[in-house]
Amino acid sequence: MNPPENETGLRLQRPNLVVADMERALKLYRDILGFRLDFMKDSTPAGYDYTVFQIPRDAQLRFAVLSANIEQPRSLALTEVAGVELAPVPLPQRHALVLNVDAFDEVAAAVQLEGLLLHPEELLQTQDGRTGRELGFVDHDGHLVVIYTITQAA
Repeated sequence: MNPPENETGLRLQRPNLVVADMERALKLYRDILGFRLDFMKDSTPAGYDYTVFQIPRDAQLRFAVLSANIEQPRSLALTEVAGVELAPVPLPQRHALVLNVDAFDEVAAAVQLEGLLLHPEELLQTQDGRTGRELGFVDHDGHLVVIYTITQAA
């Protein structure tokens, strides 16, 4: 048996983004970025989501789990909060979802059509000598998303 990679047995499960409108979020994450919706369910009023996200108990929550691909099952979750207004995400941004996408130009064009805040595209230079393209945008709920593609191997 191989020893664990770390002493705690750490394994990243998935980030979970809080959103105001599930259908609008699915249009971006499923229809444009290419995640597959695995399942969606309503949270119960006693759900742990209320506690950890500090959401008022009178809000209605829906939870969706998405997969990036077959090798990355259940790699992103979305929690919709309805019935209460979500405060804007404070600046500077405190987290980013970084995604490698092969269809970089198509995704960038679709994001632009969504009317989202786009940061200028830049040249990506990785620490191991690869080059590519990267572009950041802010989704409808204030989450920073950075997409990139590698165009030249080291």
